[in-house]
Amino acid sequence: MQLVDDVVAMKDEITEWRRSLHADPELLFDVHNTAAFVADKLTAFGCDEVVTGIGRTGVVGIIHGRPGGNGPAIGLRADMDALPIEEATGAPWASKTPGKMHACGHDGHTAMLLGAAKHLAATRNFTGSVAVIFQPAEEGGGGGREMVNDGMMERFGITKVFGMHNLPGLPVGEFAIRPGPIMAATDIFDITITGRGGHAAMPHQTIDPVVASSQIVTSLQSIASRNANPLESVVVSVTKFIAGSAYNIIPETVELAGTVRTLSPEMRDLAETRINEIAVGIAAAHGVKAKVNYLRNYPVTFNHADETVFAGDVAESLAGAQGVERNQPPTMGGEDFSFMLEARPGAFIFMGNGDTASLHHPAYDFNDDAIPVGVSYWVKLAERALAA
Repeated sequence: MQLVDDVVAMKDEITEWRRSLHADPELLFDVHNTAAFVADKLTAFGCDEVVTGIGRTGVVGIIHGRPGGNGPAIGLRADMDALPIEEATGAPWASKTPGKMHACGHDGHTAMLLGAAKHLAATRNFTGSVAVIFQPAEEGGGGGREMVNDGMMERFGITKVFGMHNLPGLPVGEFAIRPGPIMAATDIFDITITGRGGHAAMPHQTIDPVVASSQIVTSLQSIASRNANPLESVVVSVTKFIAGSAYNIIPETVELAGTVRTLSPEMRDLAETRINEIAVGIAAAHGVKAKVNYLRNYPVTFNHADETVFAGDVAESLAGAQGVERNQPPTMGGEDFSFMLEARPGAFIFMGNGDTASLHHPAYDFNDDAIPVGVSYWVKLAERALAA
């Protein structure tokens, strides 16, 4: 691999940062210790500006290039938050907070972008400005949306934005990317079915919402199998079914909830429409009532064509052509970097985490051997994007 020599020499230092962050996981927007750690490091590196409180608890560092050199600003983004999972790695740097852990590698993402910031602030081998973006609340809180809505792009003059995520199963030193949709839109729904409760021995005197709800759950699977074009992607998953409190009582209400994953606006619209129609229609057939609340959450993470080619070229300069998959199949997982890609052109790339546990698993841990790869990618991307 063609890594940046100075970055390779920083591996132990960046690993220490990563493991310190791993031991102190924080959730959603409550990333005060992490944000303070990041802000302190950026200040020590000599960033020209360090701004906290963007999107509630986000941090942005601005690094200007060569003195007197005018040029655009690009954004490089890392996420800071952890997950509400009990850690099972047994590592010496394991979480010190019960019920919280960095099970998605955001500790690694943050540490790598800090490493890139240190190198870029020391060398300034570019024209223009680099905005290093440290985002809270990727895991369901929409921190990316909050930072965009807080005027981050306009305030710092960001013209393009790039993101990166580790990928277990992909060898360390390899990358994967694709133009267009790379991660799915992730919507959520709640359905409340109301009937008439009563004694389980006298069902004829009730209007049973459990039976109706069971048929709703089954029928929702027909959206993918019978309503969607077979060449399109849509996943409807019912993940909650809450009903009753005793063996001998037919309950008054049932609560269903779940997620919808799609890769196109048309499938997103179809899924929302059909969930409403199926729930209300089946409820009416059973004499109960259904109320549907559908929330459009993260949009599709959509890579812009030119920026995807550029990001792939940067990755290839590190890993060689054989180390970059440029037509990676999209994943139905979601990512709120999508909000930044809606605001500015850019691209999101996967980097290999090796043969580790999967993301969001209690045995997952970020692979520190990937650190020089990720930091080198950020450094080369910034220097190429802002070359004189």
